[in-house]
Amino acid sequence: MLPRDFTDEQNMFREAYRKFLASEIVPHMEEWRDAGIVDREAFRKAGEQGFLMVWPDEKYGGMGDNDFRFEQVIMEEAAYARVGDWYATLHSRLVGPYLTRFGNDEQCQRFLPGCVSGDTILAVAMTEPDAGSDLAGMRTAAVEKDDHWVLSGSKTYISNGINADLVVVAAKTDPDNNPHAMTLFLVERGMEGFERGRNLEKMGLKAQDTAELFFNDVKVPKANVLGEPGKGFYYLMEGLAEERLIGAAGYLAAAQLSWDLTAEFVKERKVFGKSLAAFQNTQFKLSELRTELDLAQNYVDQCVAAFNAGQLTAVDAAKAKLVTSEIQVKVADIGVQLHGGAGYMDEYPISRQYTDAKISTIYAGSSEVMKIIISRDCLGEDYSPFNTRNF
Repeated sequence: MLPRDFTDEQNMFREAYRKFLASEIVPHMEEWRDAGIVDREAFRKAGEQGFLMVWPDEKYGGMGDNDFRFEQVIMEEAAYARVGDWYATLHSRLVGPYLTRFGNDEQCQRFLPGCVSGDTILAVAMTEPDAGSDLAGMRTAAVEKDDHWVLSGSKTYISNGINADLVVVAAKTDPDNNPHAMTLFLVERGMEGFERGRNLEKMGLKAQDTAELFFNDVKVPKANVLGEPGKGFYYLMEGLAEERLIGAAGYLAAAQLSWDLTAEFVKERKVFGKSLAAFQNTQFKLSELRTELDLAQNYVDQCVAAFNAGQLTAVDAAKAKLVTSEIQVKVADIGVQLHGGAGYMDEYPISRQYTDAKISTIYAGSSEVMKIIISRDCLGEDYSPFNTRNF
């Protein structure tokens, strides 16, 4: 692979975070997977050592460094430690920036210190049974009163749904006249009418609590409106490029691990008196995957650089999300096949890599939605050809 670009500080951060995962997270993961939820203490321990939220200003307890490569390190190390279902990045980099990007000073001062310390766990609630990628189908709604809003509806498949203390909830606020008029609300644990359903059982990512949320005429103070009322749809769209970059970095890190696990296995596994790695089919399969992974890694790293420079477009992020999610599934699938019967056994890590992978082609916008976004760009009137010929 071509050289990657991380600072000395980020490389030291990687080593320290790797040690933190080994001592504080890895020993508990099987217990948390059996329980279907990560112990809240994991967030607090990460917060104590400065690993939970790097980017917030020092006045909130963070390092004040917004370089996305710190989060890239966190996701890569979590993947290689096989603790990806402790999805701390959902809290730290996917939801957290909503507060500083769209919130006011009072909201940041009220909530961010607890988010950085791990005492306040975050979630975002957009998805509904009839509204996933199509936010226009959302039914959750809020009605404005004198000094508050009344929020009614339900959400499903919400990651951190059980653990969350603060949930960014999207709701329609003018459904009769404007289906895109949405508002984001900060719903806090303990608000009357805010209830959680069951912790949903999933194919993979067993330790990531995923729940249904119910809002039964919840009175949300106007101080808990995030940004301007009616602008929630545009806020969500603004955050999607970063969300998809987060996904791409994580999916690719998991795919890299699946390749390494498979390469190690085929070198050791004997078939017909020689290692599985000695067969041309194995060599061709793994060399093809190795090339695809290296190319994808370089594209994602370029997307990270573009994001840091404020130049990452929604289309480029969609391309990254599409290719990395598909390759995560592909590498895990071929890995299981090359493991043979062993790959179907849970005692071999590739088995869990396979079941954890599938959600990547659905979460944060399905592969089909990514293709729609890309096609609208490359087949649109404003598309610039790669090479404009003059003859």
